[in-house]
Amino acid sequence: MSNEYIELLKIALTDMHRVDHPVYIPIRNYKLKWWLKPLWWINQLLSSTPYRLARKTIFDAEKRSVGLDHPPFADTMIGLKRLDNIAYCISEIAKNKIEGDFIETGVWRGGAVILMQALRKVWGMEDKNIWVADSFEGLPIPDHQNYTADRGDDHHTNDFLAVDEHQVQRNFEKYHLWDDHIRVLKGWFKDTLPSAPIEKLSLIRLDGDMYQSTMDGLVHLYPKLAKGGYIIVDDWGAVEGCRQAVIDFRSLHHITEPMVEIDWAGIYWKKEADI
Repeated sequence: MSNEYIELLKIALTDMHRVDHPVYIPIRNYKLKWWLKPLWWINQLLSSTPYRLARKTIFDAEKRSVGLDHPPFADTMIGLKRLDNIAYCISEIAKNKIEGDFIETGVWRGGAVILMQALRKVWGMEDKNIWVADSFEGLPIPDHQNYTADRGDDHHTNDFLAVDEHQVQRNFEKYHLWDDHIRVLKGWFKDTLPSAPIEKLSLIRLDGDMYQSTMDGLVHLYPKLAKGGYIIVDDWGAVEGCRQAVIDFRSLHHITEPMVEIDWAGIYWKKEADI
C-alpha cells in the first residue's frame, strides 16, 4: 500500500483531482494589466466580506504535471515530475543508507517537504529530520550591489509567493504528517543558513528563484551534503539568476558530477566528491 499512498498523496498535493472542473481564481495584483487593476481594488474593498471577484480558467492537467501554472489551491506548484524526482532521490538514499537530513529552501505552501516527510515515514527513516527553510514572507528585495545577476528581479513584489508559517504547518497537519521531525528555519537564507544546526544532509532541494537565494543554499548547505546524497535545483530552467548561481558555484569548486534534467525547470545531481 505504500506506493499507492505516495501516488495518491502526489495527486492531492498538486490538486490534480480537480481535472474536468473549471477553476475560479481570485484576481491578484502581480503583473496585472493596467485596465484590470480596478478589479483588484474592488477585491480589496471586499476583503472583509465573503465575496471576491475571480477569473475563470480551465484546469490544464498537462501544465500542472510539469509545474507550468500557479495553482490557486494546490499545496505545491512544482508539478508531478518534480515530485517524482524527490521520491526517486529519497528511495535511493534509503536503499544506499546515506546519512543525513532532508532540507528544502523555499517551501511555499509546503508540498515538497510534506512529500519528504511522508517518504521518510514510508521508508522508516527515524534518524532523519526535515528542515523547512523559508522567510514565510515571500522573496527578498534584490541586493543589486552585491548580486548583479538579480538586477531587475521582481519576485519580491509577488504576494502569491508569501505563505504564512502557520499555514504551512496546517498543511502538514491536514495530511497527518506534522511531528517532531519537522524543523523550521524562519527568515532570509542569508541569516538562517550559516548558523543552522544541521550536521549532515542527504537531500538538498533549492527553490529560492534568485541568484542570491540559490547561492546562499549552495554555499552553506552543499558542504554538509553526504557523498551519495542528492541536490535538486528547482529553478534552473526558469530563472536565469538561479542558473548562473549554479554555474558559478560548480565552476568555483570544480564540481563535475553530471546534472540531470527533471523537466523544463528542475535539475539534480548526485554528490560523488567533497569540496
